Order: sequence, then structure tokens, then C-alpha cells
Amino acid sequence: MTARLIAAAVVLVGIGWLASCAETALARTTRIAAEDSVRAGRRGSAKLLAVTSDPVRYLNVALLVRVGCEMAAGALVTYGCLRYFDRTWEALTVAIAAMVFVSYVAIGVSPRTIGRQHAAVTATAAAYVLLPLARVMGPVPRLLILLGNALTPGRGFRQGPFASEAELRAMVDLAEKESLIEDDERRMVHSVFELGETLVREVMVPRTDVVTIERYKTIRQALTLALRSGFSRIPVTGESEDDVVGVVYLKDLARKVHISREAEAELVSTAMRPAAFVPDTKRAADMLREMQRQRIHVSVVIDEYGSTAGIVTIEDILEEIVGEITDEYDRELPPAAELGGGRYRVTARLDIGDLGELYDLELDDEDVETVGGLLAKQLGRVPIAGATAEVDVTHDGSDPGLRALRLTAESPAGRRNRIVTVLVEPVRVVAEEDGEGA
Repeated sequence: MTARLIAAAVVLVGIGWLASCAETALARTTRIAAEDSVRAGRRGSAKLLAVTSDPVRYLNVALLVRVGCEMAAGALVTYGCLRYFDRTWEALTVAIAAMVFVSYVAIGVSPRTIGRQHAAVTATAAAYVLLPLARVMGPVPRLLILLGNALTPGRGFRQGPFASEAELRAMVDLAEKESLIEDDERRMVHSVFELGETLVREVMVPRTDVVTIERYKTIRQALTLALRSGFSRIPVTGESEDDVVGVVYLKDLARKVHISREAEAELVSTAMRPAAFVPDTKRAADMLREMQRQRIHVSVVIDEYGSTAGIVTIEDILEEIVGEITDEYDRELPPAAELGGGRYRVTARLDIGDLGELYDLELDDEDVETVGGLLAKQLGRVPIAGATAEVDVTHDGSDPGLRALRLTAESPAGRRNRIVTVLVEPVRVVAEEDGEGA
């Protein structure tokens, strides 16, 4: 009797071994690979394509078979040990040790290794069994998933948690370690996963960096602003910066002026398009699909208080996947370059403390930290190419003739057309002769 129980347990372990092979192989087989197999005319490729078309269903079936066989084998081994040994603790110790070893080696390591090494062949063979088995089991795996979700605190997974994102991430990392994919490709795949958890406010251009134009300005003024700033789409505001009433496109402005030169005197409001609004808590992945579906390129981001938080474009979302998009004009710049005569070309991100060291000054501002921020504060708006402002300075007598620093925004660069460099010039006190300025 005990021998028959052990034999039955061995058979169940064998079935669990096959189910574990199938589960691992299916997790590594894609529908694209199955379609390639069908085009190549390989045997069983049609069944494999049917399985990969609904992978979660058949993965759940394979998992259910494996768990069922593993538990049944454990119960049979335990019962056989209880009949063989006189003492209960001896029987339980032997049964537990035997099943831990079998489960780890025979159902854990061995079949998963084969499933990974021979994924295509194993998945094709498994498809012959899983297709009829799924029809026989019917809704049993799904009902068990529903029961598990009901017993789980919080919201469960409708298809079950077995084909998890963590497993896919691990497979991508393994593929990169085995030199099947490049590191950049691995990072891109991870970025796709992270995009589903990224909020729009994390990728938007903040309002402080947004160039806008008032609705009462003329089309000529809008054209000038677009050409100087480098932006082809500019939000149009009404009573305040929070009151975005539309978006004006450079191509619309150019078309109106091309048709009639008199259109330059018309208001921007006659050429603007309706603005699309989106909450800053929206998922970036959902935002990308919505912008593709509605064929819009830019949306205005609104915070929880109804104020304008910034704008988001398709490129902003794509950069989360592929990294920063640059062009052939982008290059690495030194923090500060001396031009002679006390003039310097500095990056807009240079700390104002470092700028002060260039002139032996103590520059400190509670509101901003960078040269670009200091220029924007003095102007009261986002700086564009050619914008100039003077910053009064206080010194310790090292250069008493220095009265202020003149900051001039230079040409923008990059996809967002941000001011990259600022020209800094000293403004000195005019010498006096005979009581009059000379």
C-alpha cells in the first residue's frame, strides 16, 4: 500500500514538473515569436499562437495543475510516511524534508531551467495539452482567482497576479545580462513600465518656464515672440497667467500673414485654437494615448486649485521613455567662459553664488538660485533671446566702480528652446568731472 502511494506521488510530481516547464516556457514565449513560427510552417505553431493570444488564461491553468499536483503529492507522501513510521514526528519530519527537496529541485529548479533553455519547443508541446485542459477546467481557474481577490485586502488583479510586472522586469534584466539586449534597451523597457505610474505633473513644463502671449496682442507681435523664443505653439492668456484661453500655432500665424499682410494688425485671439486641459494627477501613459486619439500636441495642466500648473507635450512624455531629446546644436558648455573686459558667458543653471565669485561679490537671493532664475525674476517673465536686465550689487570695496551686472539672455537651444547661456557684463559708475557726469 505504501509503495503504491509513493508511486502515485512520483506520477504527480512528474505532472507538476511538466506543468512547471510549461509555465516557464509560456512566460518567455511572445505572440510575435508564435506568429514567426506560423509563417515558418513549424509543427504545432497554430496551437502555440492560440495559447499566446491569451497567455494569462493558460498560465493560470498551468499554475493550477502544478500547485494541485504538488499538494496532492505532499499529502500522499505524508500519508505513506505515517503508515510506515511508528512515531508521528518521525513520519512528519521525513515527509516535510522529502517534499521540500522534491518541490525545490524537481518542480522548482529543473523544469524552470529547461523551460528557459528550450522555451519555443516546450511551449509548443505544452500548447497541445493546455488547449483541451483549459476547455475541461472551464471557469475554475478564474473562480479561484476571484475567491483569492475576495480574501485579499484591497483591490486584487482581475487576471491573477501570476504573470506579474516584476517577473517581466526580471526577464528583461536577465536578457541584458546574457547580452540578448543592450543596456539602453533594458532601460527603455523599464521606462515603459514606469510610465504607467508617472503623473503628468512629473513630466510637464512648469508655468515658470512657459512662454505665453496675451490675447489682446497682435498677430505680428505673436510672430515676433514665436521667432525669438523658438516655440511653434504658444498658450494665449486672458486676464491673468492662470486664464489660458487658447493656443496659437506658428503655422496658423504664418498662413494668415501669407494670405493677407493686413492680418498682422489683427488680434491673436482671431488665430488661436481651443486649449485642451488636463489635471496634473493624470497618468502620463493615459495622457499619451489621449493625445494620440484626439490628435493634439500640447495640453494645459491644471492643479487641484484650478490654477495653471504648466503645459505638457507629446515630446515631454516620450522623453520619459527614450531619454532627453536633443539636436545637433546641443553641446556641453563650460559653466563660465571669460570673454575679456570683465564679461563672461555663463550657463543659465550656474549658481548665483558662483557668479558672484567671478566679480568678488556676495550675491544672495532668497527666491532664486541660478542665473537664469535671477534674470527671470528681474524681468518678471520667462526670458527669451535678447532679454536684458540689470542686477544691482553691493560690494565690500574691492571694486567700488561696479554698480550692477547686466544679464542678457542669448539664443535658446534644445527641444524646449530654453535659454542655455547668459551674457554677463559689468555696469560701472560713470566718472564725474567738475560736478558733471562725463
